[in-house]
Amino acid sequence: MSPRERQVAELVAQGMSNREIAERLVISRRTADSHIEHILGKLGFNSRTQIAVWVTRRS
Repeated sequence: MSPRERQVAELVAQGMSNREIAERLVISRRTADSHIEHILGKLGFNSRTQIAVWVTRRS
């Protein structure tokens, strides 16, 4: 996973929406959506909740 994807995953774990993530990272919402889709695919997950659990377990 890229450093930016890890950053997005951490923000997902904090409960941020894609819109909030985009605003925080100064990227478009579409780019935030794309990062999350890549994270889901790379980890074999189906939901943001799974991303949040994964981040929590790694920290």
